[in-house]
Parts: sequence; C-alpha cells; structure tokens
Amino acid sequence: MRKLLFEGLFQSPLTEPPPAAEAVAAFDLAGRLDRAARRRLGRSLAIRHVDVGSCNGCELELHALGNAFYDLERFGLRFVASPRHADVLMVTGPMCKNMGEALERTWRATPDPKWVIAVGDCAVDGGVFAGGYACHGGIAALVPVDLQLRGCPPQPLDLLAGLLNLIEENAR
Repeated sequence: MRKLLFEGLFQSPLTEPPPAAEAVAAFDLAGRLDRAARRRLGRSLAIRHVDVGSCNGCELELHALGNAFYDLERFGLRFVASPRHADVLMVTGPMCKNMGEALERTWRATPDPKWVIAVGDCAVDGGVFAGGYACHGGIAALVPVDLQLRGCPPQPLDLLAGLLNLIEENAR
C-alpha cells in the first residue's frame, strides 16, 4: 500500500486531453439551437424520445446529449416525460408491429406545432431490420416525418445540427 501511495504522489494523473474543437462546436450549436427555439416558440425546446423497437445504439447517442460534456439543460433544451409537453418527437428504431399504435397515440398527444425526427437508419427505412417479420420499415408509414437523420447511430453533433436546421427552416 505504501508503494502505491508514493507512486501516486510522484506520477501525474493518466487522463485524456479534452476534445477542444468538438466542445466548442457543441457549445456553439446548442446555443444557436436555444436562440432559434426561443425565437420560434417563445420558450425553450422540449423533446420527447420514442423508441419503437431499436437496438439502443441511437438511444445511447441521445442520452449523450444530456451528459456532462454536451449538457443540453444549460441551454434550456430538455427531454420531457410526456408528449403533451413536447415540441419535438425524436423516434428511434424500425417501425415494429407492436409499437404502431403507441407511436400514433404519442403523435396525436403532442400539441401543435410539433415536429417528428426519424433518428438513425432504422427509423428512416428499417435499417438492418428491414424485411424482418416484425418490422414495417421506417416510421414515415405511420406519422409525418419532418426530418430524417441518417447514421447507425447518428453522432450527438449531428442530432444538434438537425434540430437547429429543422427549427430554422420552419421559422421562415
């Protein structure tokens, strides 16, 4: 134990350097997104995530938006638990047979103006699950989709850029 203590006193910590360029890009993008949402809606943006049968790859990237690195809450962007409080539905996964009614109900419960984003290849066209017995392909067959974000999975910065593009396009 004593040897370990002395090694710790004389060695520098083994950590990775922070990704400076990406941090600046994320900070700038999230700030622009918040300003655009406040111009368009008069308040911050509320996001409801709906998983209709995914492998959870896209969910991990969505959850990364709330971690200490991206921290969307500091910009007023937040994930909400109820579609009745949401402005944006972010849907992940292929359209499974058993989730069709749940997605339609969630879409109907979301107040106008509302936007639907198909997050990832699976939500766009079924992805790797396309042609499976329980998969109906992309979500556009059931609800109108305003933005498709391709990728398996899309990166957090792509999610932010897509949200910003969606809000700025609809503000005109």
